[in-house]
Amino acid sequence: MADVQEVKTDLILFRRTDVKHHNWYCRIRIPGKDKYKFVSLKTPIESEARERALEADADLRFRLKHNIPIFNRLFSQVAADFSAFQKDRAQAGQITMHRWRVMDSHIRSQLNRYVGSTQITLIGPDRWSDYPIWRHKNGKGRSGGAVSDGTIRDEMATFRSIMAFAASKRIIPESHVFKERLPISKASREEFTPEEYRALHTFARTQWVKKAPNDYSGWHRRMAYEFILIMTNTGMRPSEARNLCWRDVALRSDKQGRRFVVLHVRGKGKSRALVASSKVGDYLHRVKELSRATAPEDPVFSTYDGRKAATLYHGLIEAVLTKSKLLHSSSGSRRSTYCFRHTYATFRLMEGVDSLFLAKQMGTSVKMIEDHYGHITPTKNAERILQGLPGWGSASEAALATFAEVDDASPEKPV
Repeated sequence: MADVQEVKTDLILFRRTDVKHHNWYCRIRIPGKDKYKFVSLKTPIESEARERALEADADLRFRLKHNIPIFNRLFSQVAADFSAFQKDRAQAGQITMHRWRVMDSHIRSQLNRYVGSTQITLIGPDRWSDYPIWRHKNGKGRSGGAVSDGTIRDEMATFRSIMAFAASKRIIPESHVFKERLPISKASREEFTPEEYRALHTFARTQWVKKAPNDYSGWHRRMAYEFILIMTNTGMRPSEARNLCWRDVALRSDKQGRRFVVLHVRGKGKSRALVASSKVGDYLHRVKELSRATAPEDPVFSTYDGRKAATLYHGLIEAVLTKSKLLHSSSGSRRSTYCFRHTYATFRLMEGVDSLFLAKQMGTSVKMIEDHYGHITPTKNAERILQGLPGWGSASEAALATFAEVDDASPEKPV
């Protein structure tokens, strides 16, 4: 330190001898402790430096009075605390362990590379809005190709959650939390087109299941195949399927005597009822015939020895998608079990189901449906929009035409 001047007790001005500029700094003693805080005043003018030093001293005392951290922390340090907190929530059952692992991966693989060494108080809205550009230039997607907009959106959601966590701990002001809407994914949520689903359905039934090398493998392939059918025809979340028990399944009939299935599902901390066609009842019946766990409290989707299928046949699903050459969507995104829920939503919208009814069925909001499935364009519903015009049939004929697009020659037809 050079040119040291005392402004008041426990507050001094000084210049640094290890830098070329002549800006002033101040050193503030923490009341009651043998610790100091150093602040760059960013001016070479002494009168301005004294004024700013007094402001810094007042800010420190305000922070102490209101229990606000007085030392800036790096983003990576706050992110580590956030990840530990989310892990505790996962262990307490408030979120899934998978969800925690995803957020922790966002932090370690991307966010720390982007702003990990930056003091969190210095991260402004420009760093938030510039993230998609940086991400496209400095990384790849999960499948090794170009990173998808959906992946960037998920990482930005974690980014914002960390800033909100920092605000809740009074590390940053509430005003520093990003308020802008997350970018809407341009990808088609990795769902199958009708042609792709028909190809998967046919391949799995005629080749993958029939050509299992032994009975043990055949059992697992049949179970995974029925699982695909049920998920695509109900729109259940994987977490809901994992919690589904036989007591949650019921058959009902409407006023015209048409049979349908009611499933009472639990997931994301909520419970709801969804309905499905009688064909889903057939798929569930075949699952029960395969299963070694058929008591009311037993899981619908079980392992060979009757335990809950915690992974929901993840390896088998990946295998059949790979062998059928459908593991990646047209956008290059790697498909997962969640793609069956997306496919259900897409097929229902193509059939003309109202967004409100679909949102109730899927346990989500109309806004979420419209934000994430807005790619169901007028082109895909041309037969409905143009119905009644010369050359187009009635509404009922249009509905049948749409259904035929996703139909399959086998006994098992997607809804």
